[in-house]
Amino acid sequence: MIVVHWLFEGMRIYRHISILTILCLLLPVPQAVGKVYLDIGAPTFQQIPIAITDFKELKNNRNANELSGWFSENLADCLKMTGFFNVLNKRAFLGNPEQEDLTAKSIHFDDWVAIGAEYLVKGGYLYDGTKLVAEFRLFDTVKGEPVIGTKYEGQLKDRKAMVSKFASEILYVLTGERGVFDTKIAFVLKNGPTSDIYTINFDGSQLTNLTNYKSITIAPRWSPDGRAIAYTSYKDGRPDVYIKNVAGYAARKIIGYKGLNLPGSWSPDGRKILLTLSKDGNAEIYVMDIEQGSLKRLTNNFAIDVSPVWSPDGRKIAFVSNRSGSPQIYVMDSDGNNVRRLTYEGAYNTSPSWSPKGGIIAYEGRIDGKFQIFCIDENGDNLRQLTYNSGTAESPCWSPDGRYLVYSSMAGNKGQICIMDALGKNIRVLFEDKAICMSPSWSPRFK
Repeated sequence: MIVVHWLFEGMRIYRHISILTILCLLLPVPQAVGKVYLDIGAPTFQQIPIAITDFKELKNNRNANELSGWFSENLADCLKMTGFFNVLNKRAFLGNPEQEDLTAKSIHFDDWVAIGAEYLVKGGYLYDGTKLVAEFRLFDTVKGEPVIGTKYEGQLKDRKAMVSKFASEILYVLTGERGVFDTKIAFVLKNGPTSDIYTINFDGSQLTNLTNYKSITIAPRWSPDGRAIAYTSYKDGRPDVYIKNVAGYAARKIIGYKGLNLPGSWSPDGRKILLTLSKDGNAEIYVMDIEQGSLKRLTNNFAIDVSPVWSPDGRKIAFVSNRSGSPQIYVMDSDGNNVRRLTYEGAYNTSPSWSPKGGIIAYEGRIDGKFQIFCIDENGDNLRQLTYNSGTAESPCWSPDGRYLVYSSMAGNKGQICIMDALGKNIRVLFEDKAICMSPSWSPRFK
């Protein structure tokens, strides 16, 4: 367990880059902090230059000298992963930062401005062999003011969580939204004739095997609370839909009709799930009340209708249909009415993913014989291509903050799970293997 203490109020930050003012949708934080939020999704946004010094040893530390560099290096890694920060090399630091303490009056801000740092992180730690206390402080170097300060108390094993929590606080105070460091990505790893579902943390750590059926298991879909994953498995000889508690072992079969059974997305309230079923002879879209088990058919067309996904407000559903002659993205009301075609460019568009912020749908489209990731506004405007891989880029899925997309890729003879920002930049390989990687699904933030 980590105990958090807020050390001082942040000062108001004034910047001149695409500023967004957020009035009433803020998450509550201890102590009111004056903030101006940066639009880090703007095409003109430039990475924020930030310096992070080694942490100072306080008193009573027991053989914990290595923590000084550990804290600064791991915080730098967290901020780099976001793609929004340019972490300055320590070799560029002027003077002797070790002589500065954790207060603004001791810091030579002119030295930090001279090397291009707009923000500065300093910290200290105390470890008595049992309890670890770590202090983190963020400063605005241009104004020479503290922005935010937090003290965490826990055990040595909690130090990574302390770092990611403060990195998330930095994002919040500068952008109005916390990071996704505590999220996971579920995906399918296919080895030969079998496939199973794995999960991995946002930073690429803790690869975990969720299923081990020695069969074909596909299409993982997170529940809105992050406690369960729906998927299809052939473990009983045919493609049935299961729901598995991530923290447990048992899986519950919810659909087992003859023919195709595939899960779509869960409803925002977690009470329903969209399904693709061919029980009546043709692949159609249904919605199921999970607790009651009742089904309602939403599409009724001679064509194939698949891959349904809810809009964030639950009022619309995007899906794929070949009713126009080739697979394209369509949108309908949540009751199946008012169907309209969304994509017209390209002969093969599939795998829609609706941004949790609304307004944008990502999908995979075939161009020059290969699949790439595209985005389009939900009204059909502003089509743009995000990836230009020499291999393939498929199955996009948004992060819960709408800032990133995860997708699967083939690079040479290796399968990859990759993350990029919403503009298609700052691509990071999260996982790579000789096996085929498929169908990534991003968890919500864990509470």
